[in-house]
Amino acid sequence: METELKSLEDKVFQLLHLYQNTSIENNKLRKELADSHAHCEKLNEKIHVTADRLETLLLNIPDNE
Repeated sequence: METELKSLEDKVFQLLHLYQNTSIENNKLRKELADSHAHCEKLNEKIHVTADRLETLLLNIPDNE
């Protein structure tokens, strides 16, 4: 019975260790995802600004007629 309890204790510690590692990794991935979303937002804003500037330039090109 002592051996079974020791085995169970080892498994519980192993499970806790895996949980902690998974929790740390999940937090890291959440931060990376949030950073990626923020980066995408900035890139989308730059695309819109560039598209607006390009549209303005195209509207100001004189017709050659």
